[in-house]
Amino acid sequence: MKKVEYEKWLQTQKYQANTITTQLHRASRVEESYGDLDEHFKADQLASVIAALVYSTEDRRRNRPNLTKIPFQGDPYNNLASYRDAVRRYQRFRILQADVGVLPKPVVNENELGQRIGLERDMQAALRLRIDQLEPDLKIIDEGAERSVESGFIDITASDASGGVVVIELKTGVAGQRAIAQILSYMGDIAEEHDGTNVRGILVAAEFDTRAKAAA
Repeated sequence: MKKVEYEKWLQTQKYQANTITTQLHRASRVEESYGDLDEHFKADQLASVIAALVYSTEDRRRNRPNLTKIPFQGDPYNNLASYRDAVRRYQRFRILQADVGVLPKPVVNENELGQRIGLERDMQAALRLRIDQLEPDLKIIDEGAERSVESGFIDITASDASGGVVVIELKTGVAGQRAIAQILSYMGDIAEEHDGTNVRGILVAAEFDTRAKAAA
């Protein structure tokens, strides 16, 4: 694992120190049990490792034991979700390093892209400090970092006063129809992971175009 580079990248994402420590620890635990994450990335972009850490809601219902190579105490469902999250985050880091040609070139210039990403990070950091400004009684439940799901990474995951899960997606510019589709995908992933739990979404943006409003 490219630990030094990865730690610096996590810092650029404006994660808190304890979140960075946790992510590095979990990725290291996976590496200890499954081998060099960079070698797995070269082989299949970590797909096999992520698949090995899957523990479904059906597994939870049947009270199946932890069958992975990672030893731990406690609930397999929650523990393995955390380890999968750590691997997906490292996968995201490696892809963004452009080690392989899997990412299309951005349609905007690099300065514009960098400014937009920077603004979204600032927006997320500010909202995490005062999540109550968005809605009273919201509590952040994602350990200070974007939560990984099958569809991607959720900007902020929270719970509301009734115990439901709230998916929060942030856009610094105008949100369109694709933003609605994106947050619905995240909500679907969370609903599948938390069977029976009420899930809703909040999209925060500077503006919403007519297609976004119609889709909502």
